[in-house]
Amino acid sequence: MKGFDPKFKDFPDYILGITREIWEDRRIATLHDYYSEDIVVRSPASVVVGNEGVIAATMATLSEFPDRTLLGEDVIWSGTPEEGMLSSHRILSQATHAGDGAYGAATGRKLTYRIIANCHAIDNRINDEWLIRDQGAIVRQMGWNPVDFVRDQIAREGGPEACVRPLTPATDRPGPYRSHGNDNEWGQRYGDILTRIMGADMAVIPEAYDRACQLEHPGGVTGHSHGDADRFWMGLRAAFPDAAFTIHHRIGRDDPLMPPRAAIRWSLHGTHSGWGSFGKPTGAEVYVLGISHAEFGPWGLRREYVMLDETAIWKQILLAEMG
Repeated sequence: MKGFDPKFKDFPDYILGITREIWEDRRIATLHDYYSEDIVVRSPASVVVGNEGVIAATMATLSEFPDRTLLGEDVIWSGTPEEGMLSSHRILSQATHAGDGAYGAATGRKLTYRIIANCHAIDNRINDEWLIRDQGAIVRQMGWNPVDFVRDQIAREGGPEACVRPLTPATDRPGPYRSHGNDNEWGQRYGDILTRIMGADMAVIPEAYDRACQLEHPGGVTGHSHGDADRFWMGLRAAFPDAAFTIHHRIGRDDPLMPPRAAIRWSLHGTHSGWGSFGKPTGAEVYVLGISHAEFGPWGLRREYVMLDETAIWKQILLAEMG
């Protein structure tokens, strides 16, 4: 890989390797080598600009979860070393809430949850990132209801005027990455499925999903088959029926020893104007950032991993209610 350390055999090896170095090998200082000084890291909860902020957040997380492991389930990627590459890295994280921190006083609870991080890398450095943790799964395993957690979070952050603002188009910051992925058929197929779902054509689910599909949904929820797929997507879309659905980035890949697969970064932007997964309609303006992975088999979409942050959605709803 031109411009990258030769110890990495390919791009997935680079992504998996530096993740382990930084988090599990405690070589946090290597962030000075692997992340650009002015990197933009967007999560649904906030936008962080600059490597110093990334290092501070990493140390705070490890103080709160000192035994955290990050198991790389897949790296779906596009691009070239010369032009830059974008990884969609799906992680299964295990950790014990052993220290006080952003999630409150230490509970000693053992957690398992997923993350998907989209990172743009060129010349051995990451300079643009989109990161979604399954915060719904985290707070539930700590004994919280997501709505109660968010109310407490807003209070701990100084109230509705002072608290950290979730990601919206207004708070987003542009970074150097401009590509929209690749034109591989599997990315196009998954993009078409999501576009039909968001257009209220739920008939695509029995058409395109394997009847025995495995579904990993926000909140640490595992589902199977067409009914669970319909229930999740219907509940999300029904809550924000007027929201504009946008596909921002789409990757499809065919790799040895792997099923055909796709990674899509998408958003919903509109108002909480319907009954769905987020309770009574409030009219709040809401921006939902999502990243989804799909694996295909002989009978259609056989595995789907959907990542969004329920707490960031509830925070937007509650802040609008607080006025």
